Amino acid sequence: MQQLLAPIHAFLGCETPDAWIEVAKRPESLTNLLIDHCNCELKAAQTAMSLIRKYAVDKESAQLLLAWAKPYEEFIYQKDRNIESFLSRDSKKNDFAGELVAKPGFEHAADLISKMVRLIKEEFHHFEQVLEIMHKRDIPYQNITAGRYAKGMMKQVRTHEPAALVDKLIIGAFIEARSCERFAKLAPYLDNELNRFYVSLLRSEARHYQDYLVLAEMVQSSAMTKKSIPVNERVEIIRHAEAALILSSDPEFKFHSGAPEV
Repeated sequence: MQQLLAPIHAFLGCETPDAWIEVAKRPESLTNLLIDHCNCELKAAQTAMSLIRKYAVDKESAQLLLAWAKPYEEFIYQKDRNIESFLSRDSKKNDFAGELVAKPGFEHAADLISKMVRLIKEEFHHFEQVLEIMHKRDIPYQNITAGRYAKGMMKQVRTHEPAALVDKLIIGAFIEARSCERFAKLAPYLDNELNRFYVSLLRSEARHYQDYLVLAEMVQSSAMTKKSIPVNERVEIIRHAEAALILSSDPEFKFHSGAPEV
């Protein structure tokens, strides 16, 4: 585990504050933690899908992606949702058998499609795994609003392309790296089932952060001009912003929230 986490810790600008862990490990925090974690997994899949649709595929392929996400989005927007019914329905709902056609003019389309489709499959699967754990514990699924962390990270995105795409990819890397770091920090304080589950997520989350970062470097390298800002400089800027969100006091407790307000 330490070998896996070493590059994560080197990439992040800070560790999760002990104050967050102290709140997260309380039994009364578990319901909110699992609900938010479940939402985060789905949001991660939706974000990756949005990147593919916006930058990498044609209109017909974009519709195929929307159809893939439809069972998950129908579930979360249902007023009378039934977790057991959703989990027991077509076991192949997470399979994607369609053929995505790359959008002309974007030389890294195939790489973005390949890495993000794999990520989406894994995030949908994680969403179902968390949902199953919640169901066994009689915790109902709830839609919740995005916290300060997600909004704060998106403020770092530049408004012109391809800089905006580079920043979105770097932010994706930080979110996945932070998730990995928190799974590892929190796992020892959880019951056996959750401990094993969170440890099992570390490898995929670590790969997701690397995939995002590789894509950011690829996109930036093909768009370099004398005025371009290198990826490592953008990483440093976003690293400071992410660390500030994690270390500063936060009025809400969420999976990616900052230090809880006393």
